[in-house]
Amino acid sequence: MEIWVNPRCSKCRSAVSLLDEAGAEYTVRRYLEDPPTEAELVAVLDRLGLDPWHITRTGEKIAGELGLKSWTRTPEDRPRWIAALAKHPELIQRPIITADDGTTVVARDEETVRSVLS
Repeated sequence: MEIWVNPRCSKCRSAVSLLDEAGAEYTVRRYLEDPPTEAELVAVLDRLGLDPWHITRTGEKIAGELGLKSWTRTPEDRPRWIAALAKHPELIQRPIITADDGTTVVARDEETVRSVLS
């Protein structure tokens, strides 16, 4: 199992605590220091069944600077959004957990974290 975290994020710290309490084996990826590639983002999005705008933090300062809220959201726009997430990983919603069976979730609450443990 792998978890993408920002150590300053309370939801990330909570998810890691829940994984620790459950005795789960996992690796931590500090995605701000080790940003995912565009190919990795595509793979995660495919596992999530989401488009890149669904995991984009549009309230971040850089999102405003890029004008993300005005970007269109069509299949043709996916590459533009994915490139922005790869270049500016602070835009990625967190934490993201990929379980060994391929199950992938944006683990913003305890129930979602626990869903990858069973």
